[in-house]
Formats: sequence, C-alpha cells, structure tokens
Amino acid sequence: MRALLSTFSWQELRHHPWRNAAAVLAVMLGVALAFSVQLINASALDEFSSAVRSVNGQPDLELRAAQGSFDEAVFGRLARRPEVALASPVLEFQALALGHDGRQVPLRVIGVDALALPTIAPALMPQSAAGADRFALFAPGHVFLNAAARQALQLPLQPATGESLQLRSGAAWQRLAVSGHVTAGGAALAVMDIAVAQDLFGPLGQLSRIDLRLAPGTDRAAFVAALEKSPDWPAGLKFAEPGDAAERVSNLSRAYRVNLTVLALVALFTGAFLVFSVLALSVAKRAQQFALLGVLGLTPRGRLRLVLAESLVLGLIGSAAGLALGTALAAFALRVLGGDLGGGYFEGVAPRLHWSSGAALLYGGLGVVAALVGGWWPARAAQALPEAQTLKGLGAAPAQGRHHWLALGLIGAGAALAKLPAIGGIPVAAYLSVACLLVGGITALPWLIALLYDRVAPAFARRVLPMLAVERARRMRGTAAVAVSGVVASLSLAVALTVMVASFRESVTHWLDVVLPADLYVRATSGGRGSGNSGGTSSTDTATFAPAFVQALAQLPGVARTGTLRTQSLQLDPAQPAVTLIARSLEGGVVRGLPLVGEALPVPPGQTGIYVSEPMVELYGAKPGTAFAPLADAMRTATPQVFFVAGVWRDYARQFGAIAMDARDFERITGEHDVSDVALWLAPGASEAEVQAAVRALASRASRDGAVELASVGQIRATSLRIFDRSFAVTYWLQAVAIAIGLFGIAASFSAQVLARRKEFGLLAHLGFTRRQVLAVVAGEGAAWTAIGAVAGLLLGLAVSVVLVKVVNPQSFHWSMDLLVPWVRLLALCAAVVAAGTFTAWMAGRAAAGRDVVLAVKEDW
Repeated sequence: MRALLSTFSWQELRHHPWRNAAAVLAVMLGVALAFSVQLINASALDEFSSAVRSVNGQPDLELRAAQGSFDEAVFGRLARRPEVALASPVLEFQALALGHDGRQVPLRVIGVDALALPTIAPALMPQSAAGADRFALFAPGHVFLNAAARQALQLPLQPATGESLQLRSGAAWQRLAVSGHVTAGGAALAVMDIAVAQDLFGPLGQLSRIDLRLAPGTDRAAFVAALEKSPDWPAGLKFAEPGDAAERVSNLSRAYRVNLTVLALVALFTGAFLVFSVLALSVAKRAQQFALLGVLGLTPRGRLRLVLAESLVLGLIGSAAGLALGTALAAFALRVLGGDLGGGYFEGVAPRLHWSSGAALLYGGLGVVAALVGGWWPARAAQALPEAQTLKGLGAAPAQGRHHWLALGLIGAGAALAKLPAIGGIPVAAYLSVACLLVGGITALPWLIALLYDRVAPAFARRVLPMLAVERARRMRGTAAVAVSGVVASLSLAVALTVMVASFRESVTHWLDVVLPADLYVRATSGGRGSGNSGGTSSTDTATFAPAFVQALAQLPGVARTGTLRTQSLQLDPAQPAVTLIARSLEGGVVRGLPLVGEALPVPPGQTGIYVSEPMVELYGAKPGTAFAPLADAMRTATPQVFFVAGVWRDYARQFGAIAMDARDFERITGEHDVSDVALWLAPGASEAEVQAAVRALASRASRDGAVELASVGQIRATSLRIFDRSFAVTYWLQAVAIAIGLFGIAASFSAQVLARRKEFGLLAHLGFTRRQVLAVVAGEGAAWTAIGAVAGLLLGLAVSVVLVKVVNPQSFHWSMDLLVPWVRLLALCAAVVAAGTFTAWMAGRAAAGRDVVLAVKEDW
C-alpha cells in the first residue's frame, strides 16, 4: 500500500495540487475553529477558577446572604461555635477609582481581617511597600492593590512613596494612601481593613460573607443543618462550598461554549463533503487506471483501501494544520478578546493560553474521521468498478437508490429526538435530531428525485435537450443524489442558520420595543457594572438616585413623565448564578411594560404579584398561578409576604433568570425608595439635546461629579442590535463557506461525470449534436440536479431551523423566540445556488466536450 501511495497516488497529487489543497483547507478550517473555541474557553475557565481561588481562598464553607449584606452579629455567633476553627469576615463592594488622567475605573474592594487571612486566603494578605508602615493595613485611609488594578489605573508596577488613590462607592470620593500590594490575580482589586471599609463606605455593622475553617472531624452537612434549624437563625443566609463560584460560571457559560463548538463543527461537516467531491473527481479521472490495477492483480478491496488511505493522508495533513491554526487563533483571541468571545461570561479575566493535548487528539481525530467519511463513497466507487467495461471507457452501471425506508426512519428518529429534554443543560438529543434529519434527508434524495422527475418528465417528452437532462436525472438518480448531497447539506445548514438568526433578531427587536418605551434613559453610576451574564452583583445594587432627584427630573422643562427602575441581585440557589430582581414602574399595565409570554393572571388579594422571566420557570419551577417561596426567603421582609407568579415574560439580557414586580410593591415591602434608572418621556416638540443638558446640570448640582449615564432609546437599540449582529457575524461566514464547499462539490461531481462520459458526448456529436447543444445538455443536467438539491436543502433547512429555534435555543439558554421565515432571502439564496450550480456544470462540461471528443468514439472501433 505504501508503494502505491508513493507512486500512483503521488502522481495524482503532483498533477492536481490545488484540488487536494482545497480538501485539506476545508478539514483544516473545521478543526481550527472547533479547537480554538475549546482552547479559548478552557483557558478562560482555568484562569477564572484560579482568580476565584486566590480571592476567596480555600475555606471549608462560605456564608453569604441571598440579597446584599447581613448583620455582623452572625460572625460572633459562628466564631464561638466549637466546630469552627477559624472565621474570617469579609466585606465586598464595587467602587470607582479615579485615575490620574481623570478616568473612572471600576474596582472591586474587599475589606478583610488581616489576622485571619494567612491560613484562609493568603493571596489577599497585604504586603507593605518599601518604606511603608508595616501596620498600615490597620490604620485608616490605606489600601493595597493587585497587579490588575495598578495596570487598569496606569500606575507603575512598584508602588511609589506617597502614592494615593481616590475611591467612591456611593455619594462621596475618599482619598486613600496606596501602601502596598496583594498577589491575588483576576480582575482589578483593592484590599483594605474591614473596619476602615465599613467606616468609609458603609454599611456599618454589615458583612458580605464569612469564610469558615472547620475543626478537624466536623461533619459539614450536620453543622449546616444544625445552624439552619436553629429558631433564631437569620433568614436568607446560605452556605456554599468554596468551589461553587467557579462552578456557577462554568455552568453559566457551558451552553454558550457547546453551541459555539457545534457551530464551528459545521465547517468540518461540510469539509467532509469537499473531501468527498475531490476524491470522487479523482477516482472518476483515474477510473481506467484503477481498472488496469485490477487487471494487474489489485483486488477490489485493495482499491477501497487505497482510496481510504488517500483520504486518511488528506485528513492527517488537514488536522495537523488545523491544530496549528487553531492554537494561533486561540492565542490571538485571548490577547484581543480576553477569553470573553462576546458572551460576557469572563469579564475582567485576561487568561493565558492553556494548550491541551487531550483536546488536540480529540479534534484532530474528528478531522481525520471527517476525511475518512468523505472518502468512503469514492472508495466504494473504486471498489465497484467493472474492470473490463471501465477499460473500454463505458463507465459504471447506473446506481439506483432504494433506501427511502432508511431515510424515513432517520427523519422519524430526528422528530422523536427533538421532543426529548436536555441532558445536564445541554440539548444533546436536539443535536442528534439535527444530525438524523440531515443524514435522513440526504439519504432520501434518490427517492425524492424519482418522485419529482417521474411527474415532470412527460412535460419535456417532445423537447430533446431538456428531455435528455431530465431523463439522466431520473435514470441516474443515485449518481445525481451523490452529486448534489454537498449542496443539500450546505444549503440546509445555511437555511437553518438564516432562519434562526432572523428569528432571534426579530424577537430581540420586538423585545427592545417593549422594554424601552421611553425616549431617554438616565442611569446612576457608581462602583462599576457587572454583566448580565456574569452572575454577580451589578452596580445598580449600590448606585441609586434619591426620590428628590427623581422628582426634580420630572419637573424639568420638556419632560412629560418619568418611570423608575431598580435592580438587585438575589442568590436563590448557591449552585446557580444570581437572579435579578427588577422593580419598575408598571402604572400603564404589565402588558405594556413587559413582553409577556401568554396572558397575565389576576393577583389574589393579600398577595404580591411578580412576573418571572422564562429561565425562572425552567430553573426554579416558578410556574404561573403558584406562590414563589424562595423570593420571600431571599428578601427577608419584616412581615411575611406571599409572592404570586402572575405571568412569564421574555428577557434576553439575563440568561439565568429575572423577577419583575411593580415599583410600588417593592417600596411597600422594603421601605426603599431609591432607584437606579429613570426613564423620561419627552413632551411633544421638546429637544432631546436640551433635556440631556438639563439632566446633566441637575446631576452636577446634586453631586460633586454629576456622574450619570444618559442614552436615548435610539442609541440603546442601535448598540444592542450592533452587538447582536457582531455576535452572529461568524454564522454568515460559515454559511458562505458551506455554500462554497457545496458548489465546489457540484463542480467536482460534474467534472467527474463528464470526464467519464466523453464517449457518450462523442456519440452525441456523431448523431448531429453541436458542441453548444452538448453543453446545453450538461447545463440542463446541472440545473435539474441543483434544483432538486435546492428544494431538498430548503425543506431540510426549514425542518432543522424549527429544531434550532424551538428546541436547541430554549434548552440551551432557557428563553424562547418567535419563528420568522425570511422567504425572500431564502428563495434568493436557492435561486443563486441553482444558477451557480448550472454555471459550474456548464464550465465542467467544456473540458470534456472539446473538439477531440469525436475521436474518443474511435477507441471502440
């Protein structure tokens, strides 16, 4: 076999390097995209986990409040327990740091007890700078920064004598002396004494968490159960394992990572068809050589193994190049995007590339398998060559497909799999459903060709050229199916992605119309802002407007009315990311204020109505018409509250859940009247620029820096849709690659066919057909074959799009969308594919229908 590869196969590669390079390129792109996505996400997760460990340390347990902070009296109670060897109180909050150039940099501030740090979280232990007081941590007005904070503030790596920093969390700026550094990694971080943090930034007597180191032999579960069953144990406090934070982010981004990987493997799937096209053309051109090898003693099984070995070589080269390219792409993306990949899951993390040999073997193996699958049909064709008939140039016998029952079975299995639930939050059954639909649809092509052209053929019975094209498609349905399989696969995926993206974009546009009804939005700025996907506390938990400021906004010239909104993070389940509680003005009715899914239910007397986003139903069982007890536990209200789930709404900003309630109910229950966002409806004829200037002037009078964010509804919509389009730009590129590969497959298949039919064309020439008429027959065949491929690809793509929109998306991200079919775009895409297929078939026929085609018939004389 090695001798045949180095002589027989090498000659083919040497004479047609670009054709084989295209197959290698397709495998390389598929492997590179999938491998780079794996490396980027694995590196980001490793770096995030490392940062969490360095900041949180390695306690045995963590105690946190479901909402905000809790009374520090709990610390004394825990510290006195005999099961607790060490308790470390922590106060965390977001702040803004003022750089030397006037920039406001988000900064995470942690107040700690330095005496408890060395054994629990040594990375947070402050280290004094040269010449600084060793006890500066315990003195008021001192802070210690990590390397990320110094870099964000553009400070020198080594602290200078007399270095200072201004911090703000709330209304006033505080000047602090930078007295050293901490070794904790991750995002920008500042560490200070917990008592100083409480005194300067508040709230006094409150903690964010308590880290516990238990005595040897303590049963964690029994310890936690005993505390939670205590009659005087505060409500809303939850224990968590130290690794839960990293696990939450891993679970949070898992669906995003899996969908990116599956999307990247689309290129590998279409690459298998390109390998098939290249080898099919190669086998057709070398058919007589393969037949001669058979006469000389090479068995049919030997021919099969030879072609598979050629596909293996293509796969090995493509996979090796893909792994190298994927590594380079991952390194570039980590440097430019920081491991975020547009999903907002790893903000503030700057990971280094972590190369994985296991992942390299997996994705390299997938590339090799794709090449072998693509080479299987050409290898079978080489095995089945009739040697004597092929040596005479008569070609192979027509292949008839009789696999429609298998096709129907696969399609039925795909429909059944689409109804199964996700496994571990991943829509595994839905992915298998898409695979079954694709394979079943392609397997059904011969049956579909017969079904369609058996009815079309009588219409062309009296027109010679169309009759020849249609009859060949009818009687060579197996060959036609193989030729257009690449187009069907690529077009169906392109149609499915087009429908999915169009449906998602239309749903997001409608959602923005409902959630952004006002003309202008004002937001309070404070200690940084968390991402909607990050699962952490957002800045709006601390940055608020007082009621007097909201009333002053309502009285500004040009403002017709105002609406308010306040958000708070709630940790309902330690194993899940935090959900967002949204208190917003709903005076105009919930139907106008929220994009409801279904009807709103009437709220029973004595209960408080809440409206949950779709993920809340899936993750927490908050079904309409039921009471939602976890919210009452998390809010720790003075009087018992019953929260009634009155409806479900769509929220594309928070993947893991949000709860909306009327702002009046929120104020009544909590007694808090501050808000984080104010919506302004402008009076008719009012100037938006003048109103914005008035708002900024009012903010400047209300506080020293007048820090507010202003945005018009048009700006927010444009920014949101621009981010959406950028996030899905890769899908358009993948569609173009898939279509190009499918058309290349058509060209290669027709090249293979016409080269094997030169004697047939010579006979047509002897019968009086001109070269132009022969090319018309070939182009007609291309149109007939590509048209059936376009019909099949369109139908199959619509079926796959239903699975993507109605199954994959809800199971992956827990939100739904309306199905929108952009018929004009899809029909234009199908027409372009048919036109391109016809043209490529005509171009492929020119070489075989040359002037010497008549001489080919003499070989049989």
